This record gives sequence, structure tokens and C-alpha cells, in this order.
Amino acid sequence: MDFPLNARFFLLPLTVALIFTVIMPALSSLVTSPTVSGGQINSNSVLVALLDSHYTEIAELVEKALLLQTLEEAVGRHNLTVFAPRNEALERGLDPDFKRFLFEPGNLKSLQTLLLFHFLPSRIPYDSFPSARHRTLSGDQMILTSSKSGHHRADVAGVVHPDSVLRPDGIIHGIDRLLVPRSVQEDFNRRRNLAEISAVLPTGAPEVDPRTHRLKKPAPPSPAGSPPALPIYDALAPGPDIAPAPAPGPGSGKHWFDGHRQIKDFIQTLILYGGYNEFADILVNLTSLATEMGRLVSEGYVLTVLAPNDEAMAKLTADQLSEPGAPEQIIYYHLIPEYQTEESMYNAVRRFGKVRYDTLRLPHKIVAREADGSVKFGQGEGSAYLFDPDIYTDGRISVQGIDTVLFPPEESLTPAVGGAKEAAHVVKTAVSKPIRGKLMELSCRVLGAFIDRSRFTTCE
Repeated sequence: MDFPLNARFFLLPLTVALIFTVIMPALSSLVTSPTVSGGQINSNSVLVALLDSHYTEIAELVEKALLLQTLEEAVGRHNLTVFAPRNEALERGLDPDFKRFLFEPGNLKSLQTLLLFHFLPSRIPYDSFPSARHRTLSGDQMILTSSKSGHHRADVAGVVHPDSVLRPDGIIHGIDRLLVPRSVQEDFNRRRNLAEISAVLPTGAPEVDPRTHRLKKPAPPSPAGSPPALPIYDALAPGPDIAPAPAPGPGSGKHWFDGHRQIKDFIQTLILYGGYNEFADILVNLTSLATEMGRLVSEGYVLTVLAPNDEAMAKLTADQLSEPGAPEQIIYYHLIPEYQTEESMYNAVRRFGKVRYDTLRLPHKIVAREADGSVKFGQGEGSAYLFDPDIYTDGRISVQGIDTVLFPPEESLTPAVGGAKEAAHVVKTAVSKPIRGKLMELSCRVLGAFIDRSRFTTCE
């Protein structure tokens, strides 16, 4: 239909006004809005800011966990606060087994929960940091704490880069570690326990011949570094009190570790450290224990050596060392068939108060407790302090210096002159006399009811 010329001039301003009043606001809303239909985000979004060089690692985890669409929808509904660890802090304090657990295909839900735990559906700037609980996008509660000194924390992580990134739809705070919600940690613990249970084959424990102290059947092949099938007590060679010389042990023949080299290194370390020459001399010259310890380490066993210093060894008498097998028994009581460091033992005694460690001198144990900020072994006057911690630690052998030679509790009454046999006789006599006196007193009371007690000299 043809319009008159003056009618066309009348419609032109009307069309321009329609464009500026209806169409332009719609276009501007598409440009300024963080999300549009279809889940796309603009370049000014807080999610795009995660691709900054400091947060690329966690951005890759978000993409690997298939969370981009979920976060785009969350940005469209909320103004987000993101607690993001920087690349250098992402794996700080992270257990390698836990990391493998997160990246297993069957644990995608746990990875998503962990990442969404770092997102809060509200904007929380650093200057108005509250001390309260906040629900995260994962559904778990995050505890935010603030102090008067200005140090704020998000759950167990410290906020080290506050207001790191500011965007219209959100804010990013840099934290010093990855946050792990309790639900994910419990799921990991449950899966790990199930894995350990399922890894035990229903073949029964290896049978040891009590006569030869060897396996009745050859042990199945095991990966390098796994614990030996034969218990360490059965792997020990008989000492001089059983045979004139140490007999060869059961030997697996695999020799995953160079135990003799490690024993030589720790003895040289004792000598160079200074103050432990007497203990090293007993190991090398008076006994064959150095060779025996090297064989045990070669077969995969671990040892913790409590080494008395020279001042403590000088208090040993000639009688205590001259008994057959006495030096070996003393050293065996200072060998713990575990790998313990000063930190691990101190943490154990701080947590449990008293810890009993097995020794290679069966069936005696060493009692450890916390005292004066250190670890104290033994009881009473014969106790020893951990004097020189971690003299030698290589993952197989740990050497801890102590200031007293330890003896089992029943040997604490051993006199300065005389052997263990005399001490045992003294203890037996001291125990038997009171028992015999009680029985005699009871007999005299019974006889006194019927006969005059004065007729019996023993009842006077």
C-alpha cells in the first residue's frame, strides 16, 4: 500500500522512537546481564575471572567436574562469593591417596561436592566479613570467622588474598589451601576402608614352622616395598644364648633394600654425630647384631633404634655385660620393630598419654609417655629421655638418642654387683617369705583353738 509522502515523514520519527524505547533496552540488557538464554556468560563474569593466571588449576577442575553449566545458572540467580586456592596452594596438605580418589571416574559426585563447597550464593566483601555459618552451593555448611587483627578464615583455610577479583556478579577471595567438606572426607574414608578389606585374600595367614622358623609354603610374589610375609620375630636369627653363633635367617632372597649399606650408614652417622661410640662399638665388635639388622632391613623390615649415649653406657658394669648373650639382650630391648620418628612418638604420647612399643626382646615392651616437652621411656629411676631426636632417619631405620640404658621392669631391681640370676633369687625370696608367714600364722590360729600354742616353738 502506498503512503502519501507527508505520511512517510510522520512515521519515521515514530519508528526511531520505538527503537530507542523498546529495542535498545533489550539489547543493552543482553550485554550487561551476566547470563543469557542458553547459559552463556560474558567476559566480565566472576567465572571468567577464575581463568586468571592465579586460579587456572581450580578452573580446570571445575571444567573436569562438568560444573560449568551449574555455575552459569547459579551466577544468573545469585551474586557469588568464591573462596579459591591459588595454583601454588591447591595441593598443599593434600593426601595423594585422596587426590587419586577424587579423580577416579566413579567419584565424580564427590569431586563436584568438593568444588561447589568453595562457592557461596551471596556477595561477602572482605571489609564486612561475618563470623557465622553459610550454606554453600554443595549444600554443606561453611564456617566463616573473623578476628580483630584482620585475619579471616573460611573453614580451615586462611584468607590470604582478600578481594582478589571483583566483578559485578561476584567476588573471589584467595585462600591458602583446598577446602574439603566433611561429607567428602567421610566418603573417602569409607571407600578406603572397603578397599583395604577387599584387598585381603581369603588364603589365611602364612604358616611358620616352629622348629625351623621358616615358612611352610613359599610366600606368593608381592610388589616391592610391601611388608614381608614372615613376622619379624620369626625372621630373627637365634642369639648366642641359643646357638654359639647367629644362624642364618629364613631369607626371602628378594633383597629389595640394601640393608647392610643402610646399617653401615647409620653406624657411621652415630660415630660422626659424637657421643654414641660405645653403643656403635657393641653393635660392631661385641655382637653380630649389625649383620642381623642389615639382613632384616634387606628383606623389607623397618626398625627404630633407641641408642643410649656414651655417658649412659659407661654406667653398665662388667657383670652386666659378661653374662652369655647379655649384650645382645640389651640391644634387643632397644630395637622397636616399627618406623618411628621423634615427631610421631611425641604426637602419640601427647594424644594417648602412655604408649607401649614392642621390642625385639620378647615379650618385653617399652612404655613411653610425655614429660617436659619430650618423650620419656621406661619407669622410675631407670627411665630415659629422648635426648637427641632423629639422629638418622631414612625411611627404613630411625635412630633416636636417649640418655639412659633401658632394662625391662623386672630387672630394675638388679643390684650393682651381681647378675640377673641373683636378682631373680632376691625377688623370689622377697615374695615367698610373706606368703609362708601368712600360712604359718593361720595354722597356729587353728591349732591354738584345740592345743596350747606354747608347745610349738614356731608359733611363739
